[in-house]
Amino acid sequence: MKAYLFGWNPIKFKWEDIDDDIATLTKTGKLEDNWSVVSHKTIQPGDRAYIMRLGVEPKGIFSSGYIASEPYLASRKGRIYHRITIAMDVLLNPDKQPILTLDILKTGNLAAQTWTPQASGISIRPELVDELEGVWLDFLNHDQ
Repeated sequence: MKAYLFGWNPIKFKWEDIDDDIATLTKTGKLEDNWSVVSHKTIQPGDRAYIMRLGVEPKGIFSSGYIASEPYLASRKGRIYHRITIAMDVLLNPDKQPILTLDILKTGNLAAQTWTPQASGISIRPELVDELEGVWLDFLNHDQ
């Protein structure tokens, strides 16, 4: 399976209703949102998605899911770019809950990946996908 890393910077984009979104996901098991993606030529529905909080501490992965759409073109402030829809399976509030921090992601084999990308929707190195998923699941099972 391929996996992609998406960035969220609360300085640039406020997520005012994150607690409501967490409640929706918890209650219904479903939550979809769209994100910009630079790897639009390779990303496909069913690929794994991880969302990284950037810009402010704590920095780290706070959400995961699966790509739920083909890439599509969107316009924002006169700029055209590619977006995809992510069906989230985990969403944590980084201001209220522990997240998988950048310190952990920068250890061992995972240190080979760029965890603070300038663009959202970058490919995670194929040789790291299984290890990242294992670290993420271990984190969710032990740190919550």
